[in-house]
Amino acid sequence: MTTDGQPTVNRQSMLMSYRCHYNKKAIMYNDFQKHLQQTLQEIKDAGLYKNERVIITPQSSGIKVATPSLEGRAGEGFAEQEVINFCANNYLGLADNKELIDAAKARMDARGYGMASVRFICGTQDTHKELERVISDFFGTEDTILYAACFDANGGLFEPLLTEEDAIISDALNHASIIDGVRLCKAVRYRYANGDMADLEAKLQEAQAQRFRIIATDGVFSMDGNVCPLDKIYELAKKYKALVMVDESHSAGVVGKTGHGVTELYDLRGKIEIITGTLGKAFGGSVGGFTTGKKEIIDLLRQRSRPYLFSNSIPPMIAAAGIKTFEILTRSNELQDRLHENTAYFVERMKAAGFDIKPTQSAICAVMLYDARLSQEFAAALQEEGIYVTGFYYPVVPKGQARIRVQVSAAHTREQLDKCIAAFIKIGTKLAVLK
Repeated sequence: MTTDGQPTVNRQSMLMSYRCHYNKKAIMYNDFQKHLQQTLQEIKDAGLYKNERVIITPQSSGIKVATPSLEGRAGEGFAEQEVINFCANNYLGLADNKELIDAAKARMDARGYGMASVRFICGTQDTHKELERVISDFFGTEDTILYAACFDANGGLFEPLLTEEDAIISDALNHASIIDGVRLCKAVRYRYANGDMADLEAKLQEAQAQRFRIIATDGVFSMDGNVCPLDKIYELAKKYKALVMVDESHSAGVVGKTGHGVTELYDLRGKIEIITGTLGKAFGGSVGGFTTGKKEIIDLLRQRSRPYLFSNSIPPMIAAAGIKTFEILTRSNELQDRLHENTAYFVERMKAAGFDIKPTQSAICAVMLYDARLSQEFAAALQEEGIYVTGFYYPVVPKGQARIRVQVSAAHTREQLDKCIAAFIKIGTKLAVLK
């Protein structure tokens, strides 16, 4: 007993109790751990395990990567390799642009590093409002709302706008972020075959049973490189009283004569109700997404879109670099012209060499190999030749549709394009892809 009459704590008993509790927790994880280990081993055995490669330079058309090596730098186990980069979304080559870097530095000095808040509490700066204005001007829309990423923009789009009385008609090959956004919404879901307007019309006819309808589509489908037939979608939308939502992530800055995206390509600028997009691809390659469109839609998203309400504002330096990006694209069409020339050159010569290339109207060139393991072997062999690409396979693409996705940039030189084509021909011959 203690001096105040309370029982003495048995330290040994407490220790045993703690150990018992800890062991139970360990046992609880053991079974799940074995399940995870087995799953990971199955992925490895199938040759589908994804290893992240480490870049040790700024993102550009030519980069250095750290590759595992017994003869690497002392104590680190890595060696440097110079490669030509054909797997970034850096379509206009702006990821290491000095004007963007200088704009980001200057705004960080003037407005600080981070906002430490969501927009509606105390996370809105003049920089954010200016970026929203220039995005609206670029797309010819009424208003814009910023997000941490386009995944958030798509994920937070449908639920605030639609109820179980409404319908979403979604392209079968839409990005995962659109799929997840649709899942978070209670609206009735319809799916139409990729770019199939007869199927879309049939689904629109079914959806007449609902109150409001939104057709959702990617502008450019990221795995194939094809552009949605927005002109036909727009006509069907008018016929069946539907709204249209387009994700311009892979098309804005790329598609259209001046890179203003699929609305420019089909002469529909300002006519589409909802456009989503990202600053993480053609527009500087950083982070940040947006939804731009009709004013009332944007207003309601500011009130109820959960990723917007519960995520920090993008940093001032990112917003400032985004503003500079749109300034660059407005004053000259040089980068878009170079990108279009590079893409046409690459696709023409790859087809002439005998490769199976998906039809593309973008900067994405899908070199079809069909076999998942072959796509990994081919990509690894290309890296040995100094060509940096990635093989894609299920579940990123349908089973039996494995490919290497080559992404062309305005920053690529003709010499770099020729080296890539030569490497593809060499490895394609070696692996019997080319006959």
